[in-house]
Amino acid sequence: MWSDVELLTNEDTNSYRFGHVSKEENGSGLYQVDTLVKISTADAQHKPYLYSSCGSNWSVVVADRTVILFDQTYQTILLHLDFETEVDAVDVCLEGQFLVVCERVGNLHLIYVPQKRILLTRVCMRALYMWTYNCCLLMLALSWTLIGLCCYQDVLSLWDLHFLVMIWFSPDDPIQDFLLSTGLKVLNVLSVTLSIYSLTEAEKFAITFELDLELVYKVKLDFVLEQLASASVGGYGQDVWSELVEGAKSNLTKIADEQYVVEYCLKAPWPTFQTAEKMLGHAAERFSSLHIQEAQARLATFCSLHGPQNFNGISWIEFLNSTDNMAEVQCQLREGDLKGAQLLWLRHEIAEKVDEAALEALLGAIPEDLPSGELCPWFRNVLVPFVRRVLPQGQKALARWLEQKARNLELTEKGAWPLNGLEMAELGLPSLWMWMQSDNDYGAEEVANLRSLVVNLRQLLDLHRKYKCRLSLSVFEKVLAFFMLDKITAPEVIPQTVEKSVRPYALEQQIPLDQLLLHYIKDLLERCRSQTTSLFTNWESKAVAVLDCMTETDLKVDAVLEVMQNAVVPWSDVVEKLVQKYLEMEGPKQKLLKESYHLMEITKLLRGYGIRNFNLSNNTNVMALIRYILRQNLSTSLEDSLKLAVTYKLPTFQIHYLYLTELIAQGKVGPRPVQHTGTHHRCWLMLNGLHLYSAFIQSALQYCLTFEDFDVFFTPANYEDPAMRQQIQEHHIMAYENTRGCRQPGGPLPDPPTLAKDPDGKSKSVSTQAGLGRLGRQLQRTKQELWSDLALRALGVGKVEVALKILGELYEHHGDPGTGKVLFTAAQRLCQMLEADTPMVVPDGSDLPALIHNLASRAITVCHPDLLLDCLELCKSTRIAMDVYHQCLFSDNYGFIAKAKGDPYSQWTFQDLFREDCIVLDEVSVLPVQYEITNGLLPMSPGKSVRLYPLDCSCLAHCSFEDGSSYLQPLLGPLNNMLQMLQECSQLELALRVLVNSYCSCLQHVTSNIMDVKLSTKVLRLSAPLCVSASVCLWTLCVCLFSTIATLNNVVFKWGVLDCDLAIGLCTLLSKTEVFKLLWKVVDNTWQNYDKIMAVAVVGAQLCHLYQDKPEEEKFLSVITDAEWGIKLGKLGVSSRNAVLNPLHRCFCSDLVSFVVTQKVWAPNCSLVKSTAWLHVVCVWRPLPPTLPLCLKPSSSRSVSQLNPYCYERIEVVLKIIQTADENVTCFSVSQYVSLLKHLQSYRRIGPPTDLESSYLLENCLQPSALAQSRLPFHMLMHPTHYWKIIAPELSEETFPTILLISKLMKVSLDKLYMLAVNNVFEKSLKPLLLRQSGRGPRPGRHSFEVAKTIMDYIRCIQNPEWAAATAHKITQELPPGNEKAQSLRFCLSLAETWLKDPKIESARSRGETFLSKLKLQFQRSATENALLGAQLGGQELLKLTGLPAKLIAALYEHPSVAQRYRDSAGDGYPDLHAVCKGIATINNVDLLKIRNLLLEKWICRTGPAGAKVCLSVCVCVCAHANSTTHARMHTLTQVPMHSLCVCISVCVVLSSYRYYLRCFIYVSQLEALNISYTIEAFLSSPKEGMVKGLWKNHSHEPQAVRLVADLCLEYQVYDPQLWKGLLQKLLAFSMISHLQKVLEAICAVPSLWQVSVFQMLVQQALTHVPPPVSSASVPLSPDQQATLCRTFVLLLKCPFLLNMDLIGIANRFAQFTLPAFALGTLLLIPCDLKKEKQIQGFLSACNPLAILEQVEELMTTGEMAGIPSQVTHPSQPPQCPLFL
Repeated sequence: MWSDVELLTNEDTNSYRFGHVSKEENGSGLYQVDTLVKISTADAQHKPYLYSSCGSNWSVVVADRTVILFDQTYQTILLHLDFETEVDAVDVCLEGQFLVVCERVGNLHLIYVPQKRILLTRVCMRALYMWTYNCCLLMLALSWTLIGLCCYQDVLSLWDLHFLVMIWFSPDDPIQDFLLSTGLKVLNVLSVTLSIYSLTEAEKFAITFELDLELVYKVKLDFVLEQLASASVGGYGQDVWSELVEGAKSNLTKIADEQYVVEYCLKAPWPTFQTAEKMLGHAAERFSSLHIQEAQARLATFCSLHGPQNFNGISWIEFLNSTDNMAEVQCQLREGDLKGAQLLWLRHEIAEKVDEAALEALLGAIPEDLPSGELCPWFRNVLVPFVRRVLPQGQKALARWLEQKARNLELTEKGAWPLNGLEMAELGLPSLWMWMQSDNDYGAEEVANLRSLVVNLRQLLDLHRKYKCRLSLSVFEKVLAFFMLDKITAPEVIPQTVEKSVRPYALEQQIPLDQLLLHYIKDLLERCRSQTTSLFTNWESKAVAVLDCMTETDLKVDAVLEVMQNAVVPWSDVVEKLVQKYLEMEGPKQKLLKESYHLMEITKLLRGYGIRNFNLSNNTNVMALIRYILRQNLSTSLEDSLKLAVTYKLPTFQIHYLYLTELIAQGKVGPRPVQHTGTHHRCWLMLNGLHLYSAFIQSALQYCLTFEDFDVFFTPANYEDPAMRQQIQEHHIMAYENTRGCRQPGGPLPDPPTLAKDPDGKSKSVSTQAGLGRLGRQLQRTKQELWSDLALRALGVGKVEVALKILGELYEHHGDPGTGKVLFTAAQRLCQMLEADTPMVVPDGSDLPALIHNLASRAITVCHPDLLLDCLELCKSTRIAMDVYHQCLFSDNYGFIAKAKGDPYSQWTFQDLFREDCIVLDEVSVLPVQYEITNGLLPMSPGKSVRLYPLDCSCLAHCSFEDGSSYLQPLLGPLNNMLQMLQECSQLELALRVLVNSYCSCLQHVTSNIMDVKLSTKVLRLSAPLCVSASVCLWTLCVCLFSTIATLNNVVFKWGVLDCDLAIGLCTLLSKTEVFKLLWKVVDNTWQNYDKIMAVAVVGAQLCHLYQDKPEEEKFLSVITDAEWGIKLGKLGVSSRNAVLNPLHRCFCSDLVSFVVTQKVWAPNCSLVKSTAWLHVVCVWRPLPPTLPLCLKPSSSRSVSQLNPYCYERIEVVLKIIQTADENVTCFSVSQYVSLLKHLQSYRRIGPPTDLESSYLLENCLQPSALAQSRLPFHMLMHPTHYWKIIAPELSEETFPTILLISKLMKVSLDKLYMLAVNNVFEKSLKPLLLRQSGRGPRPGRHSFEVAKTIMDYIRCIQNPEWAAATAHKITQELPPGNEKAQSLRFCLSLAETWLKDPKIESARSRGETFLSKLKLQFQRSATENALLGAQLGGQELLKLTGLPAKLIAALYEHPSVAQRYRDSAGDGYPDLHAVCKGIATINNVDLLKIRNLLLEKWICRTGPAGAKVCLSVCVCVCAHANSTTHARMHTLTQVPMHSLCVCISVCVVLSSYRYYLRCFIYVSQLEALNISYTIEAFLSSPKEGMVKGLWKNHSHEPQAVRLVADLCLEYQVYDPQLWKGLLQKLLAFSMISHLQKVLEAICAVPSLWQVSVFQMLVQQALTHVPPPVSSASVPLSPDQQATLCRTFVLLLKCPFLLNMDLIGIANRFAQFTLPAFALGTLLLIPCDLKKEKQIQGFLSACNPLAILEQVEELMTTGEMAGIPSQVTHPSQPPQCPLFL
């Protein structure tokens, strides 16, 4: 370490001498060496590393690891530094300010010399050298991380040289330019970070040091790349970017890095299309790669999209780097560029990236305003087939979108509607044979909806074309229902029409009924809107009637809103009632309804000012309207203006301001306070409260304000004080009351006196109620609040009459909770006044307790729920007080009379009510006590301001013990007094009511507070004495209560007429033993009063029923029976004492029977029926005593047959007598006769009497009766021979239940009954219906099905299976052909099979089997015929084949409608042959699959054009519903000619389930043709790439094999370039031009094959050379030749090498074969604008434009070109998209 430094000074020469420099020094030298400094070290060094340099003011010396910095004269040591390792490089910059030191180990140090401080240290691997160049320090070092230090503009910064990115800087350390660079590997790569001014120097440096020059060129190219980006956005002129492009070209030619050149050409934003094309071509010439080819293809697409003149480098790079072609298509569609989207779709393969979401996004990107004429061709031939082929599951979204788009065209393209909508909707409908059932549902429902829309649009189009009737689609879909309703003029008939006609139509059309009716209401209102006068308002009633038929609440509210908005103002009663009805309902749209109603009120308000149709859409218009209203200067102008302001949410202070301004302008309001009226005063206050301190307001508010007529002056601050307002109110109310008190009745109003309590005597009075009302309004008090105060004040001074009048008006006009509280308070205050005997003034002749009760009753109807329980308690107590008062002696002590009119209820009661014989009460004694009880039941103040919780009450029942108050003790005293007074006056019933009411409240009070005394004292911490005292009080009341009940009960039973209800109620409160003892005592002590005995017995029986005491109940029932007989025999004048208590005497029975018999009871026209005695016997027949029947035996049984068979009443009497007498009748069963008679009494005959009945009457000498028209003959039903003749005509659906009961009773054959019922119901009900319906066509209605079901139920009830089957078969034979007959035969089959299963059929089995076999044949023919008729296939040729199902099915598949249906996309009006064939096969149990296979073998083997056409339709029809898993049928297909099979597959392409399976069969059959044996299973499981290569290796010399290999490679994506090279050459060698075109077109979508060496050549040859089939052709071209050239044009559009094609030569080829449209389309692809324009002009001058347009229409609207009309239609216009418009 060189640590010793010694400065040597020569004082003479002022120089330094370095010792031992030269021992041979002498004076003759040329120069003198002075020693200036001496540096030494203690360590011996061998060959030390020394370095020294100097500057203008510094010198530096380096010795190994030591660095010493001196000033220029070596007089001062500025720095002396020792480092750890040898120093390799050092330099000083900025005039000695900074020192840079580099150690050999790679450490770089930057030292600030004045402070002798190291600023930074960085590690650089193996430092090389440093030098100073242009005041810039440059250091090169090897490192993995290249770090550069650069001083630029006196700022120190740290840079990453790889990316030229500053990663650190220090603005506080000013350093000038220096550059630190490092090298990577002292020999391979030079990585130089250069400023824009050092490119040339860097290149020279690299050449000097033989470093890599490409690094410099790449830096230059990166610089050019940045400048090109600026040039692409218009940052430079043409000269600048031309220079940049040339610089890029020259530098690229100097770089041998292939990958770099390719990437640079791809990422550079070239400023023009021509530049981009040339640079991509340059890259392709140097290094042919797939990336360049893909870029050239996309450049051609980009040019076609935007045109060369619109080329932009940035947009081109974005397009090139985009990988989502579907997103690009969507972007083009969103911008409305359909042509660009079509081009992208055509030129780029997007099938692999399309899913359902992408398809929906694509459809959603199509603008609504895109013309359907441009959209339809592309959809028809490109998009829709693509979806069906590649994405079948997307058909659902596609059909849904097409339906909506077709409907929207009615609004967006009205001129072409509905034809354009029909064309759009038909796009989503494939041929019906293409829409086949499969395992997956690919939008069948959506397609069905679309098909329905197509049918409607076709009918709508017919209306437009044939009848000039233009209807909207929505109206057309609902038009029939509208016509149904329009025909109805009477609103009353609307509901019936809706139910019978409109609802079935809506169900059939699947239209929501409520929406249909709502639409009709809107349509009706729209049509009637012009009828503005009130004379034409019938439509309102009709609209309301239709609205009532709706059920959905939201839609009904919508309809109400429509009626509100369209009804004539003022509204009719119908509209007003409708609106009010729905305003009271609750619902989600209630707020909207109320707002609309409020707006209508505003409309009415404006009508009052003569304003109509004023636009209130903005606040400016509203304010203008308000100014107009205020200027009218009406009394309601301000109020109406404020309503408008609130409605439209405007600040109300503006209205007050405008109002005052208007009044001041009119001179009605001045600045003096005395001029201000009440309304004006409120305006001033409003403005002042809002602090509008304008000059206007300040000048107005400097005066005090006044109230009109009151002489009260106060400031707004005082007015805002509630206490001040209350004082003013009290002041003037006092004056009003004094004034009213001084006025004489009927006399004039005296002079207003001063107030009695006014100390100054200056206040004026308020003489009228109107003035008082104005005062209240000025004081912000409502009228209700003011009158409430007046009423309570009147009560306070005893003016009851005045208070009652005010309270009545309040209840009538203000029925709300506030009024309820006032009424409650007034009623309670009156109770308190009566308790205290306060003097009061009451109306003459009034019932004050009744009035108090009326106040409480009114209060409970309007009060708040929190006051409800208190009002209820007050109502009960005041009612009792009223009843107590009504029992008082009348006097004038209270100034009012008792007892109003009697209770109206008591006048309409049909039973006797108990009334006590009591003494009149003394009102002076009882009323205060009773009202003390009333107030005790409401002990708490009702006016308490704070309620602790909802329903917090002040009544006793809900009071709490927590405050320690005892509410029971104050109540017991008056209650005992009241009970004592009532008992003394024998008012027991009233006493019980008082006691029960009080006891209930006390019980609830105690039990709600104390459930258990010990628990309450512990938990609730209640006082134990308080709890015990409450319990004792309650027990005392309970004892008193039961004592009163027992006393009252005795009084009730002693009453002359027993009140049963009251007696039962009282008895239930007493013990059972005590009650029964009382009852039997009353029965035993009652003497011959059987009414009283029966009443007591009834009470006893009911009590026993409640107690469930059966023995005791039997005793009371026996007493009831005896009492009834006693009552009835008493009416006959028979002594009844022994009749009740003992059995009737035999003589009495004999006399009674003799009396009845002597009166000829049994005579047909007996007049005894009208006699009193007979009515008693017949109408009140009861169980007779046992002695009576002994006298009836001789004549009763013989008398039955002598009665008229229709007189059920007489027969009933006789049967009852016989039944009671218990006579042993052997000729008939009495109970059977009685039951039969009951059934007959409830039955009404439906048929006329038969001749047999007339004969019976004649034979038995009985007179005919008019009852025979409605009754059945009783006696004739007893004879089995007559029974069926009488019953058979009566059988029907309604009468059968009763007749069935009669038949069971008579024990006749029920099977026969059911058979007769079946025949009758069928003949009378079902058969006529079916005949009528078969004549008019529609299907049977609901009634027919119900009748048929009833008949089937009857047949199932027949127990004999043979009879049941025979009955069903009999009626089936009479049915007309159709579904009903087929279903009936099916039912017969089930019955016949049941018959054969019957174990008892052994003897008749052969008969049953024969019947079953014939029935099956009949059913099969009938069902087959029905299937044909139901599908409208009832031709005679087909009906003749109903017995031959296989031939019939074959004939159906060959039906002419098959081909027609295949051509018709909508498919409406054609029968569903698949369903028909399947149904027929199921009915006849034939193998449908076998028939289909036979048909396939038959038709696929057909050859020739005609055979192919038939094959196309029949085979598709057969395959439509085939099972995809059936291998046998598929194997059959492989044995037939391949061209026919291909036809089948092409139409079955939508069947994804076996589309692939069919293709595999084709490949297997083609392999077999090459003698390569494969089974279908082996083919499916084999590796396809190995199979293809093996096939190519062994059979590449065979054309058929070459074609098969190409197909397999495309099918299974085998993209081996070497294989494809040979394959393409073979296709060309074998002249398979057509297939070669298809293969080339497919390869255009496979970029990985573009590098096949022969691919581009073959594509160019296919485009520029005419294919052999066409080269020898002559004009006109054949269809095949024309198709080949069309494919050539499509190949041109898809060609990825479009920019390299000879487009002019190709156009000439097309022109040669008279295809000018294709020729012009090819010229439009020329990228150079000038060249393209010149060629097009020349071409058009030599061609007929009309021929070009015709050819465009003919050839360019189908296939893949469909929807892409060329620019040839407008070639002179500069297109946005050069190819597609």
